[in-house]
Amino acid sequence: MAHQHSHDHAIRDDRWLGLAIGINVLLTVAQVAGGIFSGSLSLIADALHNFSDAGALLIAWVARRIGRRPADARRTFGYRRAEIIAALINLVTLVLVGLYLLAEAVQRFFAPQVIEGWTVVLVAAVALVVDVFTALLTWKMSASSINIRAAFLHNVSDALASAGVILAGSLILLFRWYWTDTLVTLLIAGYVLHQAAGLLPQTIRILMQSTPDDIPVSGVIAAMEEVEGVVGVHHVHIWQLDEQNNALEAHVAVRDFHRAEQIKTALKKRLAQRFNITHSTLELESEPCDSRDHDDRT
Repeated sequence: MAHQHSHDHAIRDDRWLGLAIGINVLLTVAQVAGGIFSGSLSLIADALHNFSDAGALLIAWVARRIGRRPADARRTFGYRRAEIIAALINLVTLVLVGLYLLAEAVQRFFAPQVIEGWTVVLVAAVALVVDVFTALLTWKMSASSINIRAAFLHNVSDALASAGVILAGSLILLFRWYWTDTLVTLLIAGYVLHQAAGLLPQTIRILMQSTPDDIPVSGVIAAMEEVEGVVGVHHVHIWQLDEQNNALEAHVAVRDFHRAEQIKTALKKRLAQRFNITHSTLELESEPCDSRDHDDRT
């Protein structure tokens, strides 16, 4: 029953993502047309960002479906890292969009153009409503998935960008300050790059099988050596299978090999309770190995 509920919940979330994708595609078309008509770089910049939103949501949607596939002979850990790969693609896309906007804004400083302020304000206002709605669709899912969080950041940054475009258009209408369009573009680019820089390291750490930041290797070894019957622990490797699942493999020297299964059960329980390590592979040895042969405790 619980499995069925989870499956139904996943299908519902997929439908929400599909709706968000369709809305962002339509918005992109409207913004490009408005930007060309008005001559607004910031509006076209916002359209590009919206297009990246649609692409980000599509990638996240596909990755979610792949990630739910069961393990098989070729992917014995399953397909859960598909979502991490999707997050990396979306974050790299954010960086590329941000760099492109920076380059365009610098060029516009030296070659300013007349901008139709009302078009900018009206189209950006519609974009703001759509961006906020799309962000709300993905907000709950983003709490437990770096994949959805990367797509969510596309939408949040785009909502702020739309608000900035409205401000620029208003200043152009009131004071003829055309330079504000370029300034807003620079701010959009800076925010996009800032958001990408915040999530990229976490994503790369998972793909590089780094030890999670909240799990101290020395603390894990100490906790394992506290288990009765354990003489020593070495060759310890800790990594993340995905955001929710940590894994460990280690060699464990035990005093009484006849109690091997009992000790292994106690170790697995301690690892799960203290460090949320849900997948552990332990090789038990009857005697401690020569420390000279096993210098790498991690």
